[in-house]
Amino acid sequence: MTDSLPRRLLAESLGSVLLAATVVGSGIMAQRLAGGNVAVALLANTGATVAVLYALITLLGPISGAHFNPAVSGIEALRGRLSWRDAAAYASIQILGCCAGALLAHLMFELPVWQLSTHVRSGPAQWLAEAVATFGLLLVVIGHRRAEDAPWMVACWIGAAYWFTASTSFANPAITIARSLTDTFAGIRPIDAPAFIGAQLIGAIAALGLGRLLFPARRPAAISPDTETAIPPTDQKRTEALHV
Repeated sequence: MTDSLPRRLLAESLGSVLLAATVVGSGIMAQRLAGGNVAVALLANTGATVAVLYALITLLGPISGAHFNPAVSGIEALRGRLSWRDAAAYASIQILGCCAGALLAHLMFELPVWQLSTHVRSGPAQWLAEAVATFGLLLVVIGHRRAEDAPWMVACWIGAAYWFTASTSFANPAITIARSLTDTFAGIRPIDAPAFIGAQLIGAIAALGLGRLLFPARRPAAISPDTETAIPPTDQKRTEALHV
């Protein structure tokens, strides 16, 4: 028997809250301790994000797939591994959870709870960077072969993309919305967020197209209509961890 939708949504909401709180909170802490050195602050922000991704995907992947990302849930619906009803529920709870995580970070650091970012992130280079970051993330989600590989592969990709992309790799519409609500190191102006989200969706669709060529679907032994993954015949109670 697969996990019920409420239980999966609880896992997605918890993971989204903790992921966003880590991204925003580690940025605040890093900025306070780095003494104006942006490289050191980004390094600290990267390390915290990589660590929490690995932990959350490992912990919650067997329950919900550990998406924490509407782009991932949407692509899983397009692949037929998640119903559109469930994908919509996932996306809604992910957005709400990430926004709550940003507010939680403010509370932990005694900052005003309600904020709007003034951090400018715009331009073709940053949009291209977001498309590339999300493309790589979804290619990992689609192409990883064993459930136990998902945590480290996703965490490693995001950690690398923090540094090789001009946008520092948001790669997640829910996180993008949440980061527009914080005027801290991790923020993005609300006016800049829609273009980031559009680029992320383009990158995700491109990854789906290439992923179908690189990683032909393997015929599963059993498929449950209520879960987003093929269920191996030896363990039909375990949901495959896909991502963030």
